[in-house]
Amino acid sequence: MRPIRTALWRCLVLPLCLALVCPLSVGLVSARAPIYVSSWAVRVSQGYREAERLARKFGFVNLGQIFPDGQYFHLRHRGVVQQSLTPHWGHRLRLKKDPKVQWFEQQTLQWRVKRSVVPTDPWFSKQWYMNSEVQPDLNILQVWSQGLSGQGIVVSILDDGIEKDHPDLWANYDPLASYDFNDYDPDPQPRYTPSDENRHGTRCAGEVAAIANNRFCGIGVAYNARIGGVRMLDGTITDVIEAQSLSLQPQHIHIYSASWGPEDDGRTVDGPGILTQEAFRHGVTKGRGGLGTLFIWASGNGGLHYDNCNCDGYTNSIHTLSIGSTTQHGHVPWYSEACASTLTTTYSSGIVTDPQIVTTDLHHQCTDKHTGTSASAPLAAGIIALALEANPFLTWRDMQHLVVRASRQAHLQAEDWRTNGVGRQVSHHYGYGLLDAGLLVDLARAWLPTQPQKKCIIRVLHTPTPILPLMHVRKKVLACAGRANYIRSLEHVQVQLSLSYSRRGDLEISLTSPMGTRSTLVAIRPFDISGQGYNNWIFMSTHFWDEDPQGLWTLSLENKGYYFNTGTLYRYTLLLYGTAEDMTARPTGSQPPGMMGSKAKKRVVLPTRPAPPTMEQILEDVRGAPAEDPVFTALAAEDTSDPSWRAENPEAQREQLYQQSQAFVATNHRLRQASEELRQRCDDLRQASQELEQDVIQVKQVALPGALATSSG
Repeated sequence: MRPIRTALWRCLVLPLCLALVCPLSVGLVSARAPIYVSSWAVRVSQGYREAERLARKFGFVNLGQIFPDGQYFHLRHRGVVQQSLTPHWGHRLRLKKDPKVQWFEQQTLQWRVKRSVVPTDPWFSKQWYMNSEVQPDLNILQVWSQGLSGQGIVVSILDDGIEKDHPDLWANYDPLASYDFNDYDPDPQPRYTPSDENRHGTRCAGEVAAIANNRFCGIGVAYNARIGGVRMLDGTITDVIEAQSLSLQPQHIHIYSASWGPEDDGRTVDGPGILTQEAFRHGVTKGRGGLGTLFIWASGNGGLHYDNCNCDGYTNSIHTLSIGSTTQHGHVPWYSEACASTLTTTYSSGIVTDPQIVTTDLHHQCTDKHTGTSASAPLAAGIIALALEANPFLTWRDMQHLVVRASRQAHLQAEDWRTNGVGRQVSHHYGYGLLDAGLLVDLARAWLPTQPQKKCIIRVLHTPTPILPLMHVRKKVLACAGRANYIRSLEHVQVQLSLSYSRRGDLEISLTSPMGTRSTLVAIRPFDISGQGYNNWIFMSTHFWDEDPQGLWTLSLENKGYYFNTGTLYRYTLLLYGTAEDMTARPTGSQPPGMMGSKAKKRVVLPTRPAPPTMEQILEDVRGAPAEDPVFTALAAEDTSDPSWRAENPEAQREQLYQQSQAFVATNHRLRQASEELRQRCDDLRQASQELEQDVIQVKQVALPGALATSSG
């Protein structure tokens, strides 16, 4: 009998064990499985009253609107477990069948980590990045001497809360720029723990707006700015919470500073959800009366793991201004991530012996041990607040143009400094270099509004193509010449890719512009052993700023690993953003060598607010907002402006292409509808299966005791 039992064990038990263990082992090297929480984002057609009706009907609690003027609502169900590996199919079916529900999504946990590299531990003399006599500093004293101090500018720190009663913050604290989205109350006071883990937001706030001349701690860059805090990292983080945080008081808050994002582990590819993307778009189009909210973002601390911030959908967004770090002596910090989306750099620290950043700390204390890109982003936010005080009518794109022009190579050391097509020095470590506050303010005062943003979409490849060990995909582009969205000068360039690859981290991807600028979109990431590839992932580069996009673009894919890898490139779309104006004719921000950070006399001055610039408010016209499916949108907007093609009958050819693209988009829409119907049927079957399983369990619970009693009798 023993051989039979052994055979039976091998046939039945062993496969069951493998079925249980294998998915767990795969999960260790692949993306996390989603963890569903007890809240839903729901869009209804008739506003708040309809949301209340829906909540009462299905037993939800209506937590209010997600956007101030939108139709999205945050619903929570107390009868649903707070965290689950499976969605709640019953509520999904009920919401799906309600005709007033236009869209809904059960929220999932978002894995976000604070970008701090800090031990714990207390002065203007210590603030070397403001008053250095040796190395170039951020040239902030020059701005203070002009009477600028951030007066009238509101900055909000999106983090784990701020100590609003801190002696160096209380006078500048702004309750309208603050909220607690972890506990849903207006008090952003951090939660105190023995390890003081929630000190991050308070430290960032002090860098921006610590009070001047109060004989305590140090001084903030914009020491008369109003400072608020959003507590949103100390608890469950969902797409709803991120979107609400980024949408808080968009007509009151000028600048949002964020020093967090997906895990900097060298293998994560993650970004904002649907609602957070909408919050970014809403901010830049509607915030500040249409001038656009300014989102300042830390580039990331994954350098130790060879991470790349282009795998972070927050820092590589065109709507955020990504900030890198350098040490006092101009070295690349060990934690710094190199990527093409970084726009500029401010100071932080490197090794343990390097001087760090002075700021406020929990328990009404001070610290000189703040570091990481977490420390760099608030410094940039403070500098930008000074520029915004000098010219409050700058749009979000104006500010990015100015930051490019006000950043300098200075003493920053890196092997990858290159000159782009319009003569600017740019690096994957530092962007356009060290940000000069004095130069930024000078340029801001004289800046003329940038023309409306144009967007040109070129669908380069849409048929599956094997990825070779070294592969180049070339496309001649005329940048939508002859159309309303023609681009003469580039701003952001995006590359949207769908591809599979046996070991994702071994694949290096770069883009070369017609003017010869080569930008690495993602370098090798040794810890990224995923075989998932990239699914409609958007890479972004700022290295082509102000270049003329017309000509030959080259996308290069190269296996840089030690393994033989295989893969397939399914889709490649090139997205160009810019303006019809020749921006090279604008001021370059050049200055004589050695001027950066120099001053005749350094002093701290009391604030006097200058008169605002005499220019009319410019409302930003953002064209071409992304559609529901950007890949298929690319077909409708594809640049087909080939000279030989135009020579025959350009109008007829364009009309024919347009009709074909519309037909294709319509077909795609029908396919999506059919897919949705099929998914709905699968959901119904899954729900029925779960109900049947519950019935079987109940039958067993009733019948089994009776059967046992009968057999024992």
